[in-house]
Amino acid sequence: MSADQSRTIAFLGLGIMGSPMAANLVRAGHTVVGYNRSRPPVDRLIEAGGRGADSIAAAVADADVVITMLPADRQVTEVVLGEGGVLAHVRPGTLLIDMSSVGPQTAVAIAEAGRAKGVRVLDAPVSGGEAGAVDAVLSIMAGGDADDFAAAEPLFRALGTTVVHVGPHGAGQTVKAANQLIVAVNIQALAEAVVFLEKAGADLPAALEVLGGGLAGSTVLTRKKDAMLNRDFKPGFRIDLHHKDMGIVTEAARANGTVLPLGSLAAQLMASARANGDGTLDHSALLRGVERLSGRTTD
Repeated sequence: MSADQSRTIAFLGLGIMGSPMAANLVRAGHTVVGYNRSRPPVDRLIEAGGRGADSIAAAVADADVVITMLPADRQVTEVVLGEGGVLAHVRPGTLLIDMSSVGPQTAVAIAEAGRAKGVRVLDAPVSGGEAGAVDAVLSIMAGGDADDFAAAEPLFRALGTTVVHVGPHGAGQTVKAANQLIVAVNIQALAEAVVFLEKAGADLPAALEVLGGGLAGSTVLTRKKDAMLNRDFKPGFRIDLHHKDMGIVTEAARANGTVLPLGSLAAQLMASARANGDGTLDHSALLRGVERLSGRTTD
């Protein structure tokens, strides 16, 4: 990458997803200044060739682009709009890209606040989980002005393989909500199939192999079957976060008058998993909920 193509990027939020994303931007030749509430992820970014900052103000001071990757609406609102936040310190003309998963209404509010400060804003949530972030194969769905998307697209290409401008401000978050709806229902269906097959005495690995080659095959089956086979629920995407996302889905659907029968049930089953202590596990641990309902021990 030539020097004139390299950008200074403030990356705020170095969690499970943010850390590998920031490292991939470093590898793509950009200057990445990381900030995180806890220090160890910042130190890991420095080891990967990035820089660290001790405050939001320091991180964004010289940034061409600010990327936020935070857990939920509250954190995004605080980091961007709060006292000492991004908009209080960033330079006019900077491109602010929120890659968190938040409600469409939050995305629109941030875009409006950014416009008032002369800051360009995109909402660009991602799908693909930790593995997709590490391997830079995320799907990125961006809402905002077309010119701002064009400016951001080279950065997105360093993070993902499916990069699409899906509409105006808030559209990225709307598409992400739909993604989380589809994923939740698919994981639940896979979990039910696994328990059904095991109780029937089928060869489970063989059954999942053949199912994966037919119409029942899906990205969810491919990526989550080993977790279910091995009962290894190390979080790539925590139930706590998917529970939050299903709240976004149901709230947005109520606002626009859409009825989601399966989505509503999936949201309740996600809430049940969380209530039963599985919130910190990967969302493939919905399997444990099916086992509980079917009278099987989960440990």
